[in-house]
Formats: sequence, C-alpha cells, structure tokens
Amino acid sequence: MYKLIALDLDGTLTNHDKIITPRTFDALMTAQRQGVRIVLASGRPTYGIVPLAKQLEIDKYGGAIMAFNGGKITDWATKQTLFEQKLDDEIVPLLWQLAEDADMAIVTYRGNEIVTTDASSEYVKEEARINRMPVVELDDFLRQVEYPLNKCLIVGTPEKMPEVEQKVAAATKGRISVYTSAPFFLECVPLHIDKAQSLARLIEKWGITKDEVMACGDGHNDLSMIEFAGMGVAMDNADDIVKQAANYVTLSNEEDGVGVAVEKFVLNR
Repeated sequence: MYKLIALDLDGTLTNHDKIITPRTFDALMTAQRQGVRIVLASGRPTYGIVPLAKQLEIDKYGGAIMAFNGGKITDWATKQTLFEQKLDDEIVPLLWQLAEDADMAIVTYRGNEIVTTDASSEYVKEEARINRMPVVELDDFLRQVEYPLNKCLIVGTPEKMPEVEQKVAAATKGRISVYTSAPFFLECVPLHIDKAQSLARLIEKWGITKDEVMACGDGHNDLSMIEFAGMGVAMDNADDIVKQAANYVTLSNEEDGVGVAVEKFVLNR
C-alpha cells in the first residue's frame, strides 16, 4: 500500500499547457480521500508551486511542497517550513561570472518575482511562464539580489548547456550540486540537495517507509527520487536514463501518465 505520491510538476504532473488533466486530477483526489499524501517536488520556487497545491487541496489532506529541488520543504497543512538549506553567499559571484562567460542569463527569486540579468531571454520568459511569476531585470545582480538564495538557475541554449554544465560543475566541485532540470535550465543548489534526500527527511518525520512511496518524474533532477522510491515511475516523455532507473514507465504527461500510474498502483484499478 502506497502512502505517499511524490510528483515532479513540469513534464510530469502537468501537460504542455502547465495544467493537470482531468483523469490525473480525479485519480489524485481519489487517492488523497483514501489517505494518501501528495508531495509536489519541483525545481520551482514555492510561490510557483502554490497554484497546483491549491488545486489539489493538498493542505486538506496533509501534503507538502518540496521546492528548489528539495532545498525547501513546507508542510502545506500548517505552512511550517520543515527543512531549508540555502547557498553560501560567496558562491553567487562565481555562478554569475560563469553565466557571463557563457553568455547566458542567471536567474534567482525575490518574493513573488523572478530576478535575472536578462529579462529578454526566451529561457527566462519560459521560467516565468512555468511559474506564473513576473520578471525583473536587475542592473546590478550581485548587489540587488536578496541573500541568502535558495538556488540560482543558469539558462541558455540546449546546444551549449552540456559544456556549461561541465564548467560550472568543475568550478564549484564540493561546494554546490549542479544538474539540468530541462535542456536549457542548469540548477545550482546547495551541496547534497536533491529530491531523494529531501524526500527521505520528510518520510522519516511522517513515519513512512520508502517502500510506501511512489515517485513520478521525467528529468535528470527526478532520477534520485525515482531510484529512492519503492515504486519509481518514469513518464514516457522522460529521458532514457530516467526510464532505465524506473520500476515502471507510464504514458506521457500529455496522455494522463500520472493518472494511469496512480490508478494502477495506488487505486488498484
């Protein structure tokens, strides 16, 4: 019996239009009514996850928001921060310089705003669309951001990103964790922050074993929690490495993939 469903959002829970399809919504609501908790686990900031948390009513059913790829966990029923880890201030100038050298924009968050070095970037605009948050371009990024930061996001062309990822990882080795959440998004988060480690912290608090967890995802930043969970589910649109790690490959995020997996493994339909 699965007691917790951990869900990535973009490319997993939501379709291309960033909405939850009716079949998936119905399956998740039924699961919650049967006592299953939902954890929304995303690279998004907390503010960008709230609309989906409200739609699914996870506060009513004892769910949680796991933002910044696990960098901040909020019990959504009580709004209590259960865990939070932030970047060391001194790493931010290095990340800014690496983004500048690569001719890419750098992004972070300030309240309900996305702040960046380049508001005109199509990838910054995509981050704004995903999170439904306004963008503010800063004239002096390093002085105008609000420290400490939960994460930085370096954004740019998919063609250049693998090389940039290697350079950033080498320059920051042992200081932060670096991985892509989309071909054009490079996540720069505190060391040892990933979805699996934060999920482990949460289920220990809630008295749930990892065998009682189902986790669904599609990207490299979902790999750890898919490997961690008793039932790791990859979307049909997932990267091959994610599919290989999963216990089950469901339909794509455009075809009710999460709903199908919940019906099969949680609702036993």
